[in-house]
Amino acid sequence: MLQPSARTGDSLLETLPQWNRRPRWALLLTICVALLWLPGAAGSTLNCHKTCICASNIVSCAKMNMTTVPTALPLYTAVLDLSYNNITRLRSEWTPVKLLKLHNLLLSHNGLHFLSSEAFVYVKYLRYLDLSSNNLRQLDEIIFDPLVNLEVLLLYNNQISQIDRTAFVGVTNLQKLYLSQNQISRFPVELVKEKYRLEKLSLLDVSSNKVKVLPIDELQVLPAWIKNGLYFHNNPLLCHCDLYTLLAHWYIRKLNSVVDFKDDYTCVLPGPQKTQVGIFDLSGDTMNCSTFKEADEEAFLEQKLTLACDTKHRVTSKTWTMPGNMVVTPGNNQTAKVLPDGSLQISPVRLDDSGTYTCFAMNEAFNETIYVVLKVHNFTMHGGGETLNTAYTTLVGCLASVVLVLMYLYLTPCRCFCCPNKGKNRGDDSIHSSMLSVTPTHEDPALKAELNRHVAFIDSKDLQGQNGKLNPNGDEDDDDLDAEAGSLMKGKRKKSVAESISSVFSDTPMVV
Repeated sequence: MLQPSARTGDSLLETLPQWNRRPRWALLLTICVALLWLPGAAGSTLNCHKTCICASNIVSCAKMNMTTVPTALPLYTAVLDLSYNNITRLRSEWTPVKLLKLHNLLLSHNGLHFLSSEAFVYVKYLRYLDLSSNNLRQLDEIIFDPLVNLEVLLLYNNQISQIDRTAFVGVTNLQKLYLSQNQISRFPVELVKEKYRLEKLSLLDVSSNKVKVLPIDELQVLPAWIKNGLYFHNNPLLCHCDLYTLLAHWYIRKLNSVVDFKDDYTCVLPGPQKTQVGIFDLSGDTMNCSTFKEADEEAFLEQKLTLACDTKHRVTSKTWTMPGNMVVTPGNNQTAKVLPDGSLQISPVRLDDSGTYTCFAMNEAFNETIYVVLKVHNFTMHGGGETLNTAYTTLVGCLASVVLVLMYLYLTPCRCFCCPNKGKNRGDDSIHSSMLSVTPTHEDPALKAELNRHVAFIDSKDLQGQNGKLNPNGDEDDDDLDAEAGSLMKGKRKKSVAESISSVFSDTPMVV
């Protein structure tokens, strides 16, 4: 029967010449020291008497110079404080068992730069996670997905420059997210944008980053309870009047995000000098932005209108009063009613609905009053278009009339220089020639000869008027000549009416 050799260890030492002449205790001591320096050995087992402080369900291991998370944590642990250590990597196996009662985990000031995608699989019931003041550089898409109950996440004072657009999709109960003092250059609008935002998120801090441009249009339409907790001061924003209008509106509404940090909202003026000025100074000589004024609500007759009670806090009870301090109550036959979300619906809108509406929002902690000024136009929404069509038709008719008159006056057929011998009989005469000319248009030789023999200039100074007749103070021979000329003209009156009209309206010598 074979006997086991008792010198198995000696044979092993013989194979290592460098260890052959050393005592056995030195080898054992070296192996123990090496095991102590293996990863995880420094905090392998929780010691509530030497390395950590255990108080009921709270375990505090802060400032213990740990490099890994201690194992054998009690299952009843609710708060675990590992801040101010040297835990640079948080692996998936940092806790081998599920800590179902753990709701607060503090890992700040550790130099942490790596997070495993499965780091939070066994702590799904976390409500408060502090990863601030570390060296995190990016946030991947599925890191926080297991934390469906997380309410507060602290990521400020890191080196984060990249955030995946779906990094926070799984944290549906998140209420407060702190991302300040990082290297973020893109505003994470997907966190607050309609249809994409986290429904319970009431505070988003992206201050002290590298954001230059804000999505102004998306931020303007946000409800006031989100604007109230949206902080983006101390960023190198580019100066623009739309930015001033946005913040001026928030300041008038007394939103905390602007009121508390009004002097910290600055922007960079365009130009090579990159001058930094206060955003609220843009209404002066800096950029001469227009002073903001709250716009009134406008409505039309017979329209269905909804007035929002846009309060700074989400959960409130709301009461409305109409113009004249009439409280809106259900079942009082009013055209206005309060909807379940607290807004006021008026249907149909009437002209006497114009005025100031007041919304009183209250809860256990605060109360707020919001005024909404409504202006009702004296026509329906489609009536305005009919009025415009009528005015347009009238204008077109007037223009057409003017054109026709001008065509009649200036584009009539010509009879003189265009077609002198067409369409005109010898005996016809134009009214224009009758009024503007004293030369007879009818070429009658006999009449022309007679007129040439009896042309005289009558001086008005030598005449005296009596009963509408002219009595010259001349000789009797002159009277005979006048009588003869009158007899001759009387005989030709029917043939030359134009000559008599010409003699009346002309300043040329009168034919006698």
